[in-house]
Formats: sequence, C-alpha cells, structure tokens
Amino acid sequence: MSYKTYITEALVCGSAIHNTSDKNYLLFSKEAGMLWCAARSVREERSKQRCAMQEFSHIRVTLIKGKTGWKVGSTEALGNAFLQANQRTQRVLINFVITQLRRYVHGEIPLAQVYEDVCEIVTNSELYLEKAVSVQKVFLVRLLSELGYVAPDPVWSPIVTAPTLQMALLLYTSDMVTHVEKAITEGTQASHL
Repeated sequence: MSYKTYITEALVCGSAIHNTSDKNYLLFSKEAGMLWCAARSVREERSKQRCAMQEFSHIRVTLIKGKTGWKVGSTEALGNAFLQANQRTQRVLINFVITQLRRYVHGEIPLAQVYEDVCEIVTNSELYLEKAVSVQKVFLVRLLSELGYVAPDPVWSPIVTAPTLQMALLLYTSDMVTHVEKAITEGTQASHL
C-alpha cells in the first residue's frame, strides 16, 4: 500500500518531544494550514533533519499522510529568521506572529493570504523595525478577519482587502487605530467563546 506524499514549504511553529528520539512538530503551510506531524529519530545526534526542524525555521518538507497522521519524510532548511535577527525588536515581532498563529489557527485549513503575510513579516522583519507595533496590529486584524472572528468594518476594510501586508501598512492611517484596536479586542473575545 502506497501513501501520498506532499512537498510544501512550511514554518515550524512548535514542537513536542515524543518517545526517546522522536519529536512531533507543529507546521504552518500555505496549502494545508496548521498541522502536527511526527519525525522519527530527529533528536539523535546523527539526524540530518535536526538542524532544519528548529522552531521559527522556514523549511521545504515532504509530508506523508499515514493512517495515524502526518509524518515527515525529508526536510530542507530555507532559513531561520529568528536566529538571523540582529535586533531584539525583530525577534519580538517574529515571536509575536508565530504565537498568534498558534493561538488562533487550528486545523488543516488552507490560509494562503495569512501564510503570505507571515512569510513577509518573518523574512523582512528588519524592514518593519520602526513600525513594529503597527505591523502587529495590521497582521492581527487581517488574521482575525480571515478566520471570521471580526465582522468587516468600512473604516479598516481596506487594510484587510489589500493584496499584501506591505500595501495594508501603507493604507493604515492614524484614523484607523482606535477602530482596529476595537476589532482586535472583539476578535480575541470572540475566539475564546
């Protein structure tokens, strides 16, 4: 019996130790959304996957859908922005984005726009140093809107419908700040119901 394999790019959002040398990983990918997958013998010293599968890593991974869930076939490291970040503000921004993903995104739901936003922030975090707080708010309102936790509002809807996060940041004005903060508060409360 053969199993289907999928090759995709993903972000490592978390991990958990399983058995002596195995680990389970929480991956966020464009096509599959958030999923847990198992990697065998990844904690051993001789493992080639060990370095690629660190938290905050951007990887190309071969996933195998088995009877009991997803398994990691092979991995290729594309970078780890958290380790490459030179400033604390960059690391805080990257950590914020991954934490929000873990908090709100559950299940294998494809979220292409969210994935693009996350990759843009993670790979270009040095460009957003001066406006890190605005980036966090715009990202969060776009995420909550994509997941359906906040209803559209004519005041801040241009930043949600913008094709890229960078364009959304250009559209984000001081007039929108209180409306966006209110939407984030409502969205976070709705997500806990």
